[in-house]
Amino acid sequence: MVIIRYPEPSFRIKKETNRELIFDVVRKKWVALTPEEWVRQNFISYLIAVKKYPSSLIAVEKEIQLGELKKRFDILVYDTGHHPWMMVECKSIEVGLDERVLQQLLRYNISVPVQYMVITNGKQCFAWERRESRLEAIFELPLLIK
Repeated sequence: MVIIRYPEPSFRIKKETNRELIFDVVRKKWVALTPEEWVRQNFISYLIAVKKYPSSLIAVEKEIQLGELKKRFDILVYDTGHHPWMMVECKSIEVGLDERVLQQLLRYNISVPVQYMVITNGKQCFAWERRESRLEAIFELPLLIK
């Protein structure tokens, strides 16, 4: 398991027509503050503030094609050459990180191959590095080499 030490939250949150919204610094827009979005925004904050990944190399909730299906990944980090490098699947805090969640991420990885794969529910985080044709668990997220 990867230990994540989230930075102190400094989110912009507002209430609008009986729902809370949070400002996404990557998408540069207000989005509904759902339990999964809370995890996603905290993880983005960790990637930018702690791991020092540039926000310009992070994509959030972009559509991908899986055969006939259209799906959305949660977070995709590009390397400095702008190639997909790390994909993160976020779940709300009450969702367990089981084989089903990993399989979802692996399906997304078919359309968008990456070197690193991460699943998190905000309190737990697991990560793998693709090495040739197998995945190896890693216990710390890599630095983005410039």
